[in-house]
Amino acid sequence: MTERTKKNEPHFRVRRVYDPPSPDDGVRVLVDRLWPRGVSKEKADVQEWLKELTPSAELRSWYHEDRDSRFPEFERRYRDELELPDRVEETDRLRELAQEHTVTLVTSVKDIEHSHVPVLVRHLDGD
Repeated sequence: MTERTKKNEPHFRVRRVYDPPSPDDGVRVLVDRLWPRGVSKEKADVQEWLKELTPSAELRSWYHEDRDSRFPEFERRYRDELELPDRVEETDRLRELAQEHTVTLVTSVKDIEHSHVPVLVRHLDGD
């Protein structure tokens, strides 16, 4: 029996790396380009660090110039980046992992809702 509640349906959770790990987290995957400040590897309790799945430096810089109005275009551009061959390999691996386990994507960003993380989750879910 697996940790999945629905038959072979991938499940991704999102949490901040600064929050204490939970037994329900399953496999914890850090999805930030840089290691979070002030968090030891033991405290973060991540099994993988997929910095390759973060937006490019150029896209991040462009988006942060005007976060309020650029999110829809940021999402479109980031999804295009996620279709690059090296990133497809990583997203496919995450989807396979999520077939058998809960996968918690952890991040240090404060405003998760307006970050790359929900875009990544939607991409992984096929939305």
